[in-house]
Amino acid sequence: MPLPAILHQLTTLDHRLLLAINHARTPALDAVMTFASQIKVWFPFYAVLLGWLIYHFRRQALLLLPLLAATVALADSITSRVFKPWAARARPCHAADLAAQLYLPDGCGGAYGFMSSHAANAMGLAVFLLFTLPASRFRWLKAGVFAWAGVISYSRVYLAAHYPLDVLAGWLVGAALGAGAGWAFRRWATHYWPQATT
Repeated sequence: MPLPAILHQLTTLDHRLLLAINHARTPALDAVMTFASQIKVWFPFYAVLLGWLIYHFRRQALLLLPLLAATVALADSITSRVFKPWAARARPCHAADLAAQLYLPDGCGGAYGFMSSHAANAMGLAVFLLFTLPASRFRWLKAGVFAWAGVISYSRVYLAAHYPLDVLAGWLVGAALGAGAGWAFRRWATHYWPQATT
């Protein structure tokens, strides 16, 4: 199948998934998805998580926290400052062929949507914790952060701020950065604190 035909099919599927998710709405979900999509409401969660990481990793937190911050900062910068202006793909709520069909309980964001920074940041954090926390422990926390990343990402499509492919691309960027930072932590922590255990 020619590349233009494949891209057309992907775009069509992307639009259909967006409309299906956006139209599967209820007043209760409107409130939940709007809440989940707001960055500031998660600050208490971040504060508790950072405090717990400092308590759990002790001296290794001197390495872990900068790597975690770099993961999120890079995910945000790459998606917002590189891909959004480069791809210049209008958000669904700004698309002339879709805007009239969408329900927008939280208004409409900036002009461009590819890639989703929310999805990249959340997935970067989740994958980083997956790599850095002990393999056989804290499964509840690992499952929780991935569920949290999923809810945030779903909310962006539900609110018509992003297409599903915007979210998927954000996940890939965040996962790659989280895995890279997690690998660096495990390698450097073993070198600098060979006797430390987590």
